[in-house]
Amino acid sequence: MSTQVWAVVPAAGRGTRFGGPLPKQYLLAAGEPLLAHTLDALLSHAGVAGVMVAIAENDADWPGWTELAGKPVLTCTGGATRADSVLAGLQALPDSVRADDFVLVHDAARPNLPAADLGRLLEVGRIDPVGAILAAPVRDTLKRAGDDGGIDRTEPRERLWRALTPQLFRRHQLTRALLDATGAGIAVTDEAMAMERQGARPLLVEGDECNFKVTTPADLARFEFELSRRGG
Repeated sequence: MSTQVWAVVPAAGRGTRFGGPLPKQYLLAAGEPLLAHTLDALLSHAGVAGVMVAIAENDADWPGWTELAGKPVLTCTGGATRADSVLAGLQALPDSVRADDFVLVHDAARPNLPAADLGRLLEVGRIDPVGAILAAPVRDTLKRAGDDGGIDRTEPRERLWRALTPQLFRRHQLTRALLDATGAGIAVTDEAMAMERQGARPLLVEGDECNFKVTTPADLARFEFELSRRGG
């Protein structure tokens, strides 16, 4: 088994700049597009060989990177959904990535991935026959809301986890799982969900809460603060 893996990053979503014209993955943080920070977090790790970015067709904002951190950056045309983009990325990977090789899938808008978490995911996930995902235990009290907005009940939070990325699966197994979900008309919200439909039980690898997804202006400000703390 190769000591390195490739990563797929779905970045075809055309989410706007919180009401503006620029997709959020291209918003600037410390002078660099958010996506650049995300790719750097992946490619700076010795365990990652290269990255395939699934971008929108005729993406005028794509900076044209072909290499970052001395490693290849390839692109393909993504789809209308996250699952479509991940599937396109898996199918476009170089022939050197074999069917049973593990592949990482990471959100374009999670730029604050700790290297230690990525290393732990690779270490634990690649000795499991299915794979693994980064996740965080649910620590808040959960309430079930009624139709009127009132609280119906408190839900037990034991054994509940929030799914993060990257998620690590074998190329062929994940491709087959995504194709099956698409064929069944089921919109999977992450790769683990597709694998679960196949009867697989991926491992949960606890990750740091700082690996958050940028979805609001406050998230972007938080990431810039994190950058300032580490002097980058």
